[in-house]
Amino acid sequence: MPNAKLQNYLHFHFIVFVWGFTAILGELITIEALPLVWYRMLMASGFIYLFILFRKVSLRVSKKLLMILSIAGVIIALHWITFFAAIKASNVSITLAVLSTGAFFTSILEPIFYKRKLIWYEVVFGLMVIGGLYIIFNVEGDYVLGIMYAICSAFLSSVFSLINGKIAQKYSPSMISFYELLSGVGFITIYLFAISFLGTEGEGFSRSFFQLSTTDWIYLIILASVCTAYAFIGSVQVMKYLSPYTVMLTINLEPVYGIVLAYLIFGDAEKMNPGFYYGALIILGTVVLNGIFKNLKKIKIQKS
Repeated sequence: MPNAKLQNYLHFHFIVFVWGFTAILGELITIEALPLVWYRMLMASGFIYLFILFRKVSLRVSKKLLMILSIAGVIIALHWITFFAAIKASNVSITLAVLSTGAFFTSILEPIFYKRKLIWYEVVFGLMVIGGLYIIFNVEGDYVLGIMYAICSAFLSSVFSLINGKIAQKYSPSMISFYELLSGVGFITIYLFAISFLGTEGEGFSRSFFQLSTTDWIYLIILASVCTAYAFIGSVQVMKYLSPYTVMLTINLEPVYGIVLAYLIFGDAEKMNPGFYYGALIILGTVVLNGIFKNLKKIKIQKS
């Protein structure tokens, strides 16, 4: 493996580890999911803008591209809101395990986005994922709301990755990240202003919204700078050097890193019924098998 490729491979492993730590921060931060994501996206937009100024990256885009980036920004905002809501309603382990179903949603949506036929093994793997989810639902019935949030988050993550997949290779990663995050925080801001005027006292942009503890501020700064701004730009950059198969297999380690970290940090609060781990293993195993099948098919096409 060439030195540059090895460096990017190790770099991407670190980024995936950082993504796994994002869920830990979501559990540690005491504020609700909506303000958490607003602070995350606002602060990350600022960090990326400073990076853009330093690197003198152009922010000029066409109206069509700006519209696409804005839609992607709203989707990633909703993905993060449901992601952190899932953690608040259940725990890190359940959220990350169920989030792995994003690969299943991608296999269903990809034929629609890229206008290709549905592949038979994707249907089989999809049924296996549903089986894994069924096991988790049965053994962790107390966390149904968290599981539902996590499923929504996985679906939104899949849609976001398919949109980004069409533009990531053509444009600057920092420019893409900046407009998507700025659009997401703009969307949440409009919503918060609306409920500030229409909702009851204490909702939206209230005084308590801006009263955060010192530890929350510290965790938010880490979340926005390292886990968002750095990881967002870095992940797009390394994908230019790694094969999609390598990227997919490495990303599958995110829930593994996250679940292990959660158990080490939170202890018994993250200890689940054995059935949960069976269901999670089915989901993760299916995702890995899907990647292997796709890679074998790609090699067969290249040889023919």
